[in-house]
Amino acid sequence: MTDANRCGYVAIVGRPNVGKSTLLNHILGQKLAITSRKPQTTRHTLLGIKTEGPVQAIYVDTPGLHKENEKALNRYMNKSASQALRDVDVVLFVVDRLRWTDEDQMVLERIQQVRCPVLIVVNKVDRLDDKNTLLPHLEWLTGQLPEAEVVPVSALHGRNIEHLEQLIAERLPESEHFYPDDQLTDRSSRFLAAELVREKVMRQLGAEVPYQVTVEVEQFKQEGKILHIHALILVERDGQKKIIIGDGGERLKKIGQEARLDMQKLFGSKVMLNLWVKVRRGWSDDERALNSLGYRFD
Repeated sequence: MTDANRCGYVAIVGRPNVGKSTLLNHILGQKLAITSRKPQTTRHTLLGIKTEGPVQAIYVDTPGLHKENEKALNRYMNKSASQALRDVDVVLFVVDRLRWTDEDQMVLERIQQVRCPVLIVVNKVDRLDDKNTLLPHLEWLTGQLPEAEVVPVSALHGRNIEHLEQLIAERLPESEHFYPDDQLTDRSSRFLAAELVREKVMRQLGAEVPYQVTVEVEQFKQEGKILHIHALILVERDGQKKIIIGDGGERLKKIGQEARLDMQKLFGSKVMLNLWVKVRRGWSDDERALNSLGYRFD
C-alpha cells in the first residue's frame, strides 16, 4: 500500500444481534454505539470515524436488517440499513459464527447486488467449542460471495481486528480525508446522551418494553465544570411507565446512575442527569412522531 491518503465509507451490515455495534466500538477504541443482548438495539445509522496516519475509515453502523415490517419504526430501521449500502466503498457483512437464519439470507441477497468490495466478518468465533466446524461454514460463505474475503473475528475480545482493519484500508480509495483527524462521529452529544439512556433501559428491562421506549434530551447545558442533562424516557402505555420507574423509583435511579457514568467517560465532564418517564401513545407507529424524535433520513 502506498503512503497516499485514503478515505472512504465502510458499511457494517447484518441481521440484528450479530455484534455490529460491538465491532465498531472495538475498532474505535471507545464506546460510541450502544449495545445490549437484545436484537434491534441499534435504531439509527451512526458514523464512527477512525483516522490513523494516511487512512481515514468512516464506519457506518446500521440497524440490523430484519423481517418484521409492521410498524413505522421497523420500516425506518430497515430503510436506514438498506440506504447505507448505496454509497459506500467497502461493506462488512457481519454474521454470528455458524448460525444462519432467514434474516442472514435476506441481508446476503441485498449484498449480492452491491458493486463495492465486501468482507464477510464471522464474529464470536471465540464461543465455538469445536473450531473444526468453522472451516466448512467459511467455505460455504465464500461460495455465496465468491469475490469476498472471509475474516473470522471476536469483536468483544478484539481478536483479529487489526487484520480486518488492514484489509479495509487496502480497499479504501485514494482520497483526501473528509473529516478532521480528531473527529469521532457525525452525531451530536445530545444524540449520544439519549442513546446511552436508552441502552440502560434496554439492558434493565424484560423482552417487550424496550421496543416501545425512546429517549428525548430536553436540556444539554454545560455550566462551569458540570454538564446538566435532562432527558425524557417516552413509553407507549402507563404500565410500561410503572415498570421503568420500578419500586420506589429504584429502577429509574439505577438507569440514571449507569447512564451518568458512561456520559462522564464520553464527554470528559462531571454530569448531573435528571430523568423523567412520560407516556406518548403510539409513537413507534406514527411517522410524524418518529420524525420529531429524530428518526429521519438526512
